[in-house]
Amino acid sequence: MYFFDSYALVEIVKGSKLYDTFKDIKPVCIILNLFELHQVLLREFNKQTADYWINKFDYILLDISNEDITEASDFRFKNKAKKLSMTDCIGYVVASKNSLKFLTGDKEFEGMKNVEFVK
Repeated sequence: MYFFDSYALVEIVKGSKLYDTFKDIKPVCIILNLFELHQVLLREFNKQTADYWINKFDYILLDISNEDITEASDFRFKNKAKKLSMTDCIGYVVASKNSLKFLTGDKEFEGMKNVEFVK
């Protein structure tokens, strides 16, 4: 199974052929990924499109624990040269904790352990 980061969700919405393999898989993510998805769709399309996609996907939303926050913060600090986003760090930690591959096209994650990099 896969944890869909915001990049992957956006690519699926845009109909990227690179993500065709994943378009019929139920996305697993955290609530912060939905926020980022909505923001991108607002910026690139409009409110109607953003609202539509937030409600269209049948997501599996994973909870975020205090332990996840501290582990993600440590991970981000250790990788500060990569300038990873808070949401990506939390998502990466939650994915690992739940034995899910972190699906992304963010170049900062290319070659990292437990990552399915698609770009």
